[in-house]
Amino acid sequence: MNNKKLLRKTTNSFLTYAVIILLIAAPVFYYISQWLYVYETDEVLLFHKGAFVNEIHSHYTAQDIAAWNKYNQNVTIVPDMGVTKDSIIGEMLFEAVANEKEPFRILYAPVDINGKRYTYIEKRNLVEMEGMVFSIAIMFLCIIIILLTGIIWISKKSAAQIWKPFYNTLHQIQNFEIDKNNPPQFIATDIDEFQRLNKSLERLIEKNTAIYKSQREFVENAAHELQTPLALFQTKIDTLQQLDLTREQSKLIGALNKDVSRLNRLNKNLLLLSKMDNEIYLEQENIVLNNFIEKHLDFFTEQAQTKNIQINTFFKNELSLVANAALVEVLLNNLFLNAIRHNEKNGSISICIEDNILQFRNTGSDVTILKEDVFNRFSKANPSSKGSGLGLAIIKKICEINKWQIQYRFMDKEHIFEVSF
Repeated sequence: MNNKKLLRKTTNSFLTYAVIILLIAAPVFYYISQWLYVYETDEVLLFHKGAFVNEIHSHYTAQDIAAWNKYNQNVTIVPDMGVTKDSIIGEMLFEAVANEKEPFRILYAPVDINGKRYTYIEKRNLVEMEGMVFSIAIMFLCIIIILLTGIIWISKKSAAQIWKPFYNTLHQIQNFEIDKNNPPQFIATDIDEFQRLNKSLERLIEKNTAIYKSQREFVENAAHELQTPLALFQTKIDTLQQLDLTREQSKLIGALNKDVSRLNRLNKNLLLLSKMDNEIYLEQENIVLNNFIEKHLDFFTEQAQTKNIQINTFFKNELSLVANAALVEVLLNNLFLNAIRHNEKNGSISICIEDNILQFRNTGSDVTILKEDVFNRFSKANPSSKGSGLGLAIIKKICEINKWQIQYRFMDKEHIFEVSF
């Protein structure tokens, strides 16, 4: 869907209205002007006839009338044609100068000369009228175009100034991040609607920022407070495992130990997310990613042996980057663990580096979870399946902090996680 800017949309509506009015007004103006000119021409014809009657033409003889007709092309006195009253008609007559027929207005009127009835005939060419009306119409059109252009230009200039606070507010909201301590600073405006909008946004942002900080502090404090009881719980379980237990008791203690280990990992991940939200990992250094992977390869190879998973590396080039070493280590550990945890027995893991791309590929069955939800915290394909926990959410967060791109896809029976640096 193509979105339109508000100013352009309102301007287009105005232009559409103006064009419609112009298209209607232009012919109406032309025909009214034509009618007015014809009306004025008829008035002139009647005025000339009245002047002829009022002047000293009543004593004209037949010779005088013949002389009049000889030297007056537009006014002719002819014997009575039976005209009883003044009559004006429009007619196309041949014009010798133009060598074509042209429109004329012709007056037929009865006059009495020297006691005898004659018919007064006067004609006026309307060609000049058409040219004048056309010129006026062109001038009218030019004035309208200049007027519209000026209005549009002025409206855009004034609108740019009037809407400046709105676009500033929009820009501030687009760049606002609730996890950063940079509340938007809206510019002052004397427009009531924009001022109300800014105040409403400020209250909303202030309220949500307070809620976000409260939740983040709660998670951080809860994770810190859980460290001590979890450590004590782990110690007691380790003590119990040293005792002489029956098989059922050992099985139960083993299950408890597994659950406590999972709680410890979850607690550490929560603390890690909290630290990343607080931007604690600011120190950066030059890192060769190939070396980091090889450093942890032996450890995760042992982890993968429980499922008889084979790990292969394909390094086409050396990938160097500037980042925080601790976060890079967490990123690689979580990618390794995810590839092992969601793999199948006798499966494989392929780690590829090519150009500025790191790719983890592992065998496994397809899942119904959406690609855009795979990095959500504790996302699951269905309620009964095993969730992804916080590992992928942490991977996503690390990539966001460093402006890296992380993508997931399932292709050829392989789960593929690709990080672009």
